[in-house]
Amino acid sequence: MPTLRSRRRWQPSDDFDEKRKGASGFSASSTAEEVTQGIDGTGLTAVVTGASSGIGTETARVLALRGVHVVMAVKNMTTGREVKETIAKRNPNAKIDAMELDLSSLASVRKFAADFISSGLPLNILINNAGIMATPFMLSKDGIELQLATNHVGHFLLTHLLLETMKKTAQGRTEGRIVNVSSRRHKFSYPEGIRFDKINDQSGYNSLSAYGQSKLANVLHANELARRLKEDEVAITANSLHPGAIATNLFRHSNLINGLVGLVGKYVIKNVEQGAATTCYVALHPQVTGKTGLYFADSNVAETSLQANDNALARKLWDFTFTLINNCPNNT
Repeated sequence: MPTLRSRRRWQPSDDFDEKRKGASGFSASSTAEEVTQGIDGTGLTAVVTGASSGIGTETARVLALRGVHVVMAVKNMTTGREVKETIAKRNPNAKIDAMELDLSSLASVRKFAADFISSGLPLNILINNAGIMATPFMLSKDGIELQLATNHVGHFLLTHLLLETMKKTAQGRTEGRIVNVSSRRHKFSYPEGIRFDKINDQSGYNSLSAYGQSKLANVLHANELARRLKEDEVAITANSLHPGAIATNLFRHSNLINGLVGLVGKYVIKNVEQGAATTCYVALHPQVTGKTGLYFADSNVAETSLQANDNALARKLWDFTFTLINNCPNNT
């Protein structure tokens, strides 16, 4: 067994890791820097939500390292500015900005999109990364169950509002990419998948099932968006992914999960550098060119649940989400 010299929490032997590599040539232990090695992102612009912590920060850092102009969409601007300064100190050539975005507020999403569009920046890559997990039952400012509001509805509206900018950028240029950071937990939603008639009902609410529902929605959104973009012959792909189990503040609402992370985390949980790898791979790697409507894990194409492959469910969610947004009393 080789000596552990890196910052990785888990590093199998070289021979074992070689066997674990998928068709892409990468594995669960590959890092974001490794999967983007040699890629020149100069001239590209990316928006990364939730970029002020965890894998969002690492995603922003590595994309900037590869020459991408990164716009960090963050809820806390104080933290966002600190992260931006830290990245800039490590990489003086980094092109990186921070803009305020609260995904649980439709008004905030609309303001962010309007401000970004008025900036005149192009948009090649949209990474819908931000998320919350296993929260107690709460409603957003717009009266939507908080996990669905933050993880799905906010990203759905953001994507819709920025899509025209992405289409213009993609004309005669590099292919646009939309990346939804989902989770393996999409396979563990409520039995019906999406509780269309009970979205905001506290009765029967389960924090982990609600999280699974929001992550299932991420996959369904990407799949339906991919279908529509392909049908319209637009040079933009849409994919979803599972970043892996990562010890970040995402677990802050679950004492049980926090406890398990503390006990076995160093053996089975990825570090942030590994956790951001699949996102960076799907956003930037040439191997993903032209691939759309797919789900990735460990920087390779992976299988989803049967519900996530349900085209009728994806279309129903698409229409339902637009109706939900349009009917929100605070929607301005």
